[in-house]
Amino acid sequence: MASTYLTRTPSSATNRKTWTWSGWVKRSSITSSNPRLFVGHTSSTDRVELYFTPADVLVSEIRIGNTARNLLTTRKFRDTSAWYHIVLAVNTTLSTSDDRVKLFINGERVTDIVGGESMPNQNDDTAVNNNVEHRIGSSVAYGNPFDGSMSHIHFIDGTAYDASAFGSTDATT
Repeated sequence: MASTYLTRTPSSATNRKTWTWSGWVKRSSITSSNPRLFVGHTSSTDRVELYFTPADVLVSEIRIGNTARNLLTTRKFRDTSAWYHIVLAVNTTLSTSDDRVKLFINGERVTDIVGGESMPNQNDDTAVNNNVEHRIGSSVAYGNPFDGSMSHIHFIDGTAYDASAFGSTDATT
């Protein structure tokens, strides 16, 4: 259902630099409301959001202060009969900036980014794992419910896993 979501507020902050979100996602409809898959939200200037845009691309937005660090895919997600495995792995402690945020779709790292990419600074703290509200399936501030199904949602605190940690595929099957 479009208005159903999960929420959790950790009692204390843990590792805000390194974490992984993984889930299987199937859209039921194509909407223009920027449906949110995952949100960690301290304020409008300190948040992490994973969502689809009205143009049906997937966005990973990490906002620290007034600076947004976005990964906008060029791939369109319009197939309402398909399941997509999405992994967002964040590790701001890495010295190589391109490796600090990794987005995987169906086991492949997304490299087709609109207008380049913007990575967090080394050792930036994100809003995720802070003692603030986290949601699966909705935005904290605006609603923006996800209209579809999600399955096998995993959140890992303290480790940035690649998609291969959540399963494997066989090209012949």
